[in-house]
Amino acid sequence: MKVSREVKTAILVLSGIALFIYLFSYLKGEDLFSNTQTYYTEFNYNALSASSPVTVKGNKIGKIEDISYDFDSGKTRVSFSVNPKLKFSKNSKIRLYPTGLMGGNALAIIDAADGEIAQAGDFIQSEVKEGLITSLGDDFSDISKDLGTTLRSTDTLVGNLNTLVTDESEEGLKQTIAELNATLKSFKSVAFSANNLIKANDEKLTSVLDNFDKTSAELAILIKDLNEAKLSNTIKNADEMLLKFNQLAAGLEAGKGSMGKLLKDDALYDNLENASKELELLLLDIKLHPARYRRILSKKEIPYEAPTQEQLNNN
Repeated sequence: MKVSREVKTAILVLSGIALFIYLFSYLKGEDLFSNTQTYYTEFNYNALSASSPVTVKGNKIGKIEDISYDFDSGKTRVSFSVNPKLKFSKNSKIRLYPTGLMGGNALAIIDAADGEIAQAGDFIQSEVKEGLITSLGDDFSDISKDLGTTLRSTDTLVGNLNTLVTDESEEGLKQTIAELNATLKSFKSVAFSANNLIKANDEKLTSVLDNFDKTSAELAILIKDLNEAKLSNTIKNADEMLLKFNQLAAGLEAGKGSMGKLLKDDALYDNLENASKELELLLLDIKLHPARYRRILSKKEIPYEAPTQEQLNNN
């Protein structure tokens, strides 16, 4: 069967019109072949636009189909469609919320935990979540007033700083900056010299650090050896010995024992001193009269003669 040119032209035109309608609907956010369910809500004012998204927990699951003004109630009536797979309670809330600082709003379905499942065509209650700009709107007059005061103070401060910078006197800011610049140059020179000094003595510094490491290791070994040698026991024994010595000294001080009595008994000390003197005289007499003691066994008695003072001084 031969198709005429007119029929081909008609089919081509109709296909173009259908494609145009589909593309136009797609650009508007509409899908002609999608299966959706439509619900309704209303707000006191209109802050939405056609094809604004409808979301659940941040996920887009639908869009706004129509926005109209209800002359009887004075409210904005909104119809929106969602994916039929979505099941939510009829007691849920449709929240109007801003999508960014630059404007734009969307609807969010805040699902309730109880109630029967909403059906297509049901009316769902709404609520509005204020954004940052809306919150600041009520207090913007106070903010702008304070901002104006701050700007005037800033202008005064900048003016004073400008006057200070343009001061040409020796006490001005330029002189201070010049001195600061000279100080920074001096510091740079010192840092450069220190860097050269470190480079020149790099080997010595390395040797010093190595020696320090060795000394630390040896000190650790020494401390370990002292711990193993039970230095605490030695100190404890020394403390016990000092305690006994203190007890002995206390006994001597109190005159206990032979040594204590010797130190504290004055009569014993006097007797010992007298005996020592008599022994000294006896030895002196033996030295002066040795013949007397050679004949000590003889029957002839030689009388004792006390030494003269000269003999005592000579000996």
